[in-house]
Amino acid sequence: MKLTGIILAAIIILSIAVVAAFAIAGPTRVWSLFGPADLGPVTFEQLERRATPNDALACPADLCKARSDMLSPRFAVDARVLRAAMEKILATEPNVTRVAADEATRTERFVQRSARLGFPDTIVVRYLEQPGERSTLAIYSRSQLGRSDLGANRERIARWLKKLAQQAPVAE
Repeated sequence: MKLTGIILAAIIILSIAVVAAFAIAGPTRVWSLFGPADLGPVTFEQLERRATPNDALACPADLCKARSDMLSPRFAVDARVLRAAMEKILATEPNVTRVAADEATRTERFVQRSARLGFPDTIVVRYLEQPGERSTLAIYSRSQLGRSDLGANRERIARWLKKLAQQAPVAE
């Protein structure tokens, strides 16, 4: 009985210490112990999806060899206008930071942190010109931590594409 009480007390003290450390250091510092929040660039043409269910992909049919969760629509604007529309959308999204941009490939990378615990996800967006002053994009969102994201990455991409369709006309 005494040993069980000691073990229980140790677990409670350890739990309090972890919560206090999280509160004092903040989620950004705590999660940085597991590596950088920015998981780096991807090449959509060569992308291989994770074996774990903590990523999501929206891609035009002719770009990605990996299985997409949803097809990216074609928009009736050029890639420059599409990118400007996406910038407006990202300005309304909480906890999004642009961490990299490659003008040559029209690719940007962002980290978005969850509201409560600050879990970081890396999102890569590539804008693609299409014939006839049209454009499309590829979006790959993946979690830094955990085995499952409970659909957060897929929901994010769907939300961004829905908002984008309200900003830029979708081509028929």
